[in-house]
Amino acid sequence: MKKILKVSPQRADLILRLGLGIVFFAHGAQKLLGWFGGYGWAGTIGFFTKTLGIPAFLAAIAILTEFFGGIALIFGLFTRLAALGLAITMLVAALKVHLANGFFLDLKGPADGIEYVFVLFMLALYFVVKGAGQISLDYLITKREN
Repeated sequence: MKKILKVSPQRADLILRLGLGIVFFAHGAQKLLGWFGGYGWAGTIGFFTKTLGIPAFLAAIAILTEFFGGIALIFGLFTRLAALGLAITMLVAALKVHLANGFFLDLKGPADGIEYVFVLFMLALYFVVKGAGQISLDYLITKREN
């Protein structure tokens, strides 16, 4: 458990973690709740299964990972696990949806290239490796245990 909650000594990680957490929370809220112009649970599951050919179970995991993983990043709670789930979700999105459209975002097709999900993937990997940083619930938990 200590390895999972271990944090970096950085405080500036908060800036990146909040940015990434907010992005994932917002996208997860679109997919799960229909907020911010999203299609909600049923619409997103339908799109993933019918259009992308992703099994409903895996689509559900992706939706829940984005929503709850985003919240976890915002608070810095179980950051490494949340970031790992988000990195895997972005890797699948890059390979399954975006790679066929090249690298750049501005292709004006049904889906853009991998540029955006690549950045999200790399940022998530950063938090898998480094942890949440000192301004996090992970830090408070590990500090309390010592």
